[in-house]
Parts: sequence; structure tokens; C-alpha cells
Amino acid sequence: MNERLYKELKNIPILCVEDENGIREVIVQTLKYYFDEVYEARDGNEAFEIYEYYKPKIILTDIQMKNCDGVEFIKRVRENDLNTTIFVLTAFSNEEYLMNLINLNINHYILKPLNLKKLNEALIKYLNKNHKPIKITEDLILDIEKRELIYKDSEIIPLRKREKDFLQLLVQRRDSIVTYMQIEEELWLDKEMTSHALKSFIKDLRAKLPLNIIKNVPQEGYTLII
Repeated sequence: MNERLYKELKNIPILCVEDENGIREVIVQTLKYYFDEVYEARDGNEAFEIYEYYKPKIILTDIQMKNCDGVEFIKRVRENDLNTTIFVLTAFSNEEYLMNLINLNINHYILKPLNLKKLNEALIKYLNKNHKPIKITEDLILDIEKRELIYKDSEIIPLRKREKDFLQLLVQRRDSIVTYMQIEEELWLDKEMTSHALKSFIKDLRAKLPLNIIKNVPQEGYTLII
């Protein structure tokens, strides 16, 4: 993994879910080589509580665990969240079993035992997916890596990080409303989001955009106009 990709992972929170203490300790120590924020859980119930509180961008979970297993945990996450990346650790490799995992909307499965090569492959896949330019409309492309909008293949519009993250959030949930609570949880990590700060942020972003693509849904949040 090159240095640029390695640095990008440092600021991404990850949750490790594994019921065997010794194995979990080894995995967590390995993850700390890549990530500054590493959370850990012993089963699906504890994992879901940590997930709801810390909102990790990546989840690395075992499947067979006591109490609430990995399948049940993933189902609970996916009820309202299709965006968090989920890697599954499994000792099983038969086709039927793996197809069942894919049906849970997981992003990558890793056969046990976990090693650096397998982990690197999964993380590079994650980073590449998040770097791919996103088509907002036929004329407007969001380049995540360069943090800019491209209008009609020629005009370049630089974005601040929060502006890029907000547009990415709208695209990811283009068929629904991005609520005020979701915006605060995803974009205002360092301080409380006031209504004045949000309105000022939206006003400044709209002034940058060549197209009117942001619609306010009163008392709920924002959605894309496409």
C-alpha cells in the first residue's frame, strides 16, 4: 500500500467484532497500524451499541459469535444504513455460504486467518471505491479524491472538505432525505451544528454550484434535485 493511501486510512474509524479475545487482540493490534480510531466488540449486541454511538466508516466482523452473531448484527446495521463498509471474517469458503453473505450487502469477505495481504486487498478496494468520481447529473461530476466538481467536462469547481462530504452524502442517499441529525453526525464532528451555521453552509455551497441540485425539505433536511 502506498504512503498516500496509508495516510488516508489514519482518519477513518473502524470497528472490529470478534468473540475470541486472543484473536480480537491480534486483529486490533494489526488494525492500529493503519487506523488511529479502532473500536472493538465481543459480539453483535455490543458491536451495535458501539456502531450507533461512534458511527465507524468500516466494520470488520466475524460471523459465528455467541449471543448476537455477525449475520444478525449486519442485518441490524443494514436496516437503515447501506453506506458503512462491512468486511466479513469467515472460516467458510463454500459458494452457497459466500452468496448468503453477499445478499447481506457486505463489501468484502476475508477468509481466516487474517493476514496483512488479505487486509491490504480489502482496504485498497475500499479506498478505490471511495475515490471513483460520482455522477450527480449528466453535466456535473463529483471527484472525491481531488475534492472538486467538474461541470460539462471543463469547468472545475474546488470544494472544501465539508462541502464534498455533504454532496457525497446527498448522492449516497439520493432516493431519500438527508436529515439534519445525519448532517450533524456526519459533518459536524468537532462541534455542535447550529441552524445558523447550517444555513450559512448551504447558502455558500449553493453559490458555488452551477446547477440548482439541493432541495430543502422543511423541518426534515435536504435532498438532491435530479
